[in-house]
Parts: sequence; C-alpha cells; structure tokens
Amino acid sequence: MYDLPRDLGPDIDPGTNLLVTGPPLSGKRALCLDVLASGTRRGDGGIIVTTKDSASRLLDEYGKRVSHADSPVAVVDCVTRQQGVNDVRDDDRVKYTSSPVDMTGIGIKLSEFLQAFYQDRGIRRNRVMVHSLSTLLMYSDLQTVFRFLHVFTGRIQSVDGLGLFCIDASIHDDRTLNTLKQLFDGVVETSEDGEPVVKIAEV
Repeated sequence: MYDLPRDLGPDIDPGTNLLVTGPPLSGKRALCLDVLASGTRRGDGGIIVTTKDSASRLLDEYGKRVSHADSPVAVVDCVTRQQGVNDVRDDDRVKYTSSPVDMTGIGIKLSEFLQAFYQDRGIRRNRVMVHSLSTLLMYSDLQTVFRFLHVFTGRIQSVDGLGLFCIDASIHDDRTLNTLKQLFDGVVETSEDGEPVVKIAEV
C-alpha cells in the first residue's frame, strides 16, 4: 500500500493511477511532490515527468522536501532541449526528450527508469508523477494523448506503482476531462481555498 501525506485519506493500493485535477495555482504539483517525497523517505523509487519545468529546477524544489542525493529519484525532462539547450546528456538521474510532443520518447525514458528501479535494483515500490497533461494536450490531440496514457498507466500498473497525473481542469472542456478520467482509478481534486479531495473509484 502507498501512503498519502497530509492526512488525505486511506492508503492507496499498488498499481493505482490517479488524475490530479484543479484550477491553476491550486497546489497540484506541490501535492504530487509531497506524495513522492513521502515515498523517498521510505525508500520508494520516485520518477518525475516534467513538461513545464527543467529537471534541475524540479530537483532543487524536491530537495527542499527531502534529501534525495543517494535515493532512487529520477526525472524525465521534456523541457530543456525544447528551450534550445542541446548539450545535455542522459544519465542515471535525468533523461531528456526533445519536447512534450515526443510522447514515444517520454514513454521509452519512463520505461527505462522503471526497469532500472524495479528490475535492476529490485525496488518494488515506485511513485511516478506527470506534470502536466495540459501541456501534452496543447501539442497533441486528445486521441493521441489518450493512447499514450493508456500505455503509460498500464506500465505503472504492471509494476505495482503509484501514478499521479496533473491536469489544469479549467482550461479543458468536460469531454476532454471525462475521456481521460476513464483511464484512472480515481481523482484528486485540488482547490484554491480548501484541502484536496481524494475520490477512488469503487471496484
């Protein structure tokens, strides 16, 4: 089982994928980083897929929550090369894709980290966050993103991981949100003036 910090609710079953939805600036990213940091303290693997900020910025922010220098923490960076910084190279902590459009590359890099943690290093508990699906939807159509997420969430499920996927609810229509929700086991709703609400689908 995976714990949730901040007394958000009961522990989460392995293999669960959650859609974290709410308006901009309602704390979605901070919440997901808190969930990953809680896992890092327990020795869980933590993988961040970022389509908005560079890996270095996110790792700095993560380091304010928990010391991770010797922990299994990794980032798939979809931003740095898109901004024209081409002299970066993949290593054990950060892997780069050309841009958020390259969903095939994102999936491959995530799978490489999951294999390194789960199979090679024997880490059986891994937490993955994606920030943000809204960026993917800016560059690709809903059907393409849906197909990508179907594979992506299945990969997390296959290793008994915990997946957290952020989306800015206010910039997408109901059809888009309802289509994507089909892929997830539950929803975490954030708001500007209240605590997040976790809704797990009944099996």
